[in-house]
Amino acid sequence: MNNGRGKIYIKRTLEEIIHKFLHSPEIIAILGARQVGKTTLMRKIYDTVSLKKIFLDFEDQEICSLFDEDPKGFAQLYLESTEVVFIDEFQYSKKGGSNLKFLFDKYGTKFLISGSSSLDITIRAISSLVGRVFALELFPLSFEEFIEYKDPELSRILKDRFKRQEPIHTSFHRQLFEYLQEFVIWGGYPRVAVSESAEEKYEVLKNIFITYLLKDVRGFFRLATESNMQKLTRLLALQVGNLIRYNELSSASELSYPALKNHLKILEETYIVKLLKPFYTNKRLEVTKNPKVYFIDTGLRNYVCRDFRSWDLRTDKGSLVENFLCAEFVKRNLEFNYWRTKSGGEVDFVVQSPEGVIPVEAKAGDRPKPGRAFYSFIGKYKPSSGYLFYGGPMGKKEHLGISINFVPLYASHLVEF
Repeated sequence: MNNGRGKIYIKRTLEEIIHKFLHSPEIIAILGARQVGKTTLMRKIYDTVSLKKIFLDFEDQEICSLFDEDPKGFAQLYLESTEVVFIDEFQYSKKGGSNLKFLFDKYGTKFLISGSSSLDITIRAISSLVGRVFALELFPLSFEEFIEYKDPELSRILKDRFKRQEPIHTSFHRQLFEYLQEFVIWGGYPRVAVSESAEEKYEVLKNIFITYLLKDVRGFFRLATESNMQKLTRLLALQVGNLIRYNELSSASELSYPALKNHLKILEETYIVKLLKPFYTNKRLEVTKNPKVYFIDTGLRNYVCRDFRSWDLRTDKGSLVENFLCAEFVKRNLEFNYWRTKSGGEVDFVVQSPEGVIPVEAKAGDRPKPGRAFYSFIGKYKPSSGYLFYGGPMGKKEHLGISINFVPLYASHLVEF
């Protein structure tokens, strides 16, 4: 879909949520990494709003300086005849939270702002607005959004068959798995999804990563260790799904322990990685501290590794589908952990649901065979159900009276935990 400015617009799930909040009094803040489509989404909503409105970009230093240094003057210029103000790149404001609070309280204007990830400066801005703001996160495309853009009819067929619990025809299964492979290899950044060639996709990912290092890492955090950040990111990319060993990472990245922890925090707050904490109830038998590392976007991970081999040639398929599922859970705002015993048994994910904990495994192959630790977890915690997402068809079996569901990886977004 073209948004009228020469760009293709991919419909985002967050758009409907934002529209629900447009007529509420609270400020709406959209947080997300660079290039995930915040500006495009804001422009799309701006074009559909019938209220008196204005769109401002705080990358424009004159506008941003007026907001910071003379909020009353800013109000006279932009608020007096405006019902809703859209502010893009809000993180450039040095007095964002306090001045926005002043303007919101005094004038009652509706604000919709965006910020590049949960950078410290954006967090400080939002913390000043407690009770006045809805903070919403925008991630790279989910697989659901990706398939809706690529093949709406196939997406509809998948949803219909899944809802009815009907078998998915072999031809549909093959097409969906091909889309899944493309998505896992190249990721979900919108600009990548609309690129037609592998060369263009690569250049887009390269630009996203370089811009991240230059603008976020160097610009906001002023790290004197940009090369170390690059080295650390590569080290993490080569061990997705593995436990972080701080001493090993510190030595390999040439960062002190405190500096390593700071760099990891930055990578997580800027939506590059997800540090997944363990689930445990027995400190003597289960891992309780070390997180596992995943990337929010597998395409960016593959760029950092410089590895865009086709699916058939990859030796890291298991790690990639595990990373894919983790990223999908993050985009759904699910609460989840991993489970690992000190003897080495592991369940990829443990999802916290209203019915209790649910074990989840991800497999690249098409054999519906959970690992021994999966059954061990079921025996210990007696969950209401369990899930194996894999490369095969839908199916189900019981173990100790508990339902284990086999679901194709490309249908993970349709499962309601």
